[in-house]
Amino acid sequence: MHLAVFGGTFDPPHNGHLALTLFARELLNIDRLIVSVSNNPFKQKRGTSGEERKQMASLLSSEINLAGWSSEVSGWELEKESPSYTVDLLRYVHSVFPHDRLTLLLGEDSFREFNSWKEYESLYSLCEICVFGRAATMGGPSPAHRDEKEGIRFIDFAYPVSSTAIRELVASGQSISQFVPSSIARYIAEHGLYRL
Repeated sequence: MHLAVFGGTFDPPHNGHLALTLFARELLNIDRLIVSVSNNPFKQKRGTSGEERKQMASLLSSEINLAGWSSEVSGWELEKESPSYTVDLLRYVHSVFPHDRLTLLLGEDSFREFNSWKEYESLYSLCEICVFGRAATMGGPSPAHRDEKEGIRFIDFAYPVSSTAIRELVASGQSISQFVPSSIARYIAEHGLYRL
């Protein structure tokens, strides 16, 4: 089985996350997706709880499953109650699914700090790495014609939306309906998230 891991703080999850996962499924022939909610040690303190972010990630996973895919949310990183690192997550996933082919899905923003990650060299032996981002900002011509540096596959993918921008829109009282699935927009409104 081809298993993909897509991790993040998901604060909140948005249509860019949804589009990336659906694109990855078709392009990479992925059978199953694990959406892992993290306590990223490089991110600033959040106003939302781990449980709220996990609930929103579960709504994202439900949206993914509506497209006929097998997606599930993992709270393993949150349960550690300490900073989470991708290498630890992948070792855990390997222990649970030792015979599966494993691919790590990364957005361009996460990849920019890749070389500062804990034991990042170990990731090459734990999984295949696939980075989704704009070709112009990742360097080189078209990713399809670029050498796959250090076992990392680059895929041209542009979806100009960020969790930071969505939080700012909510805080200023503006609509986010075009940037997040409706279920997540409802959750944010009902729980009063990101308001000043």
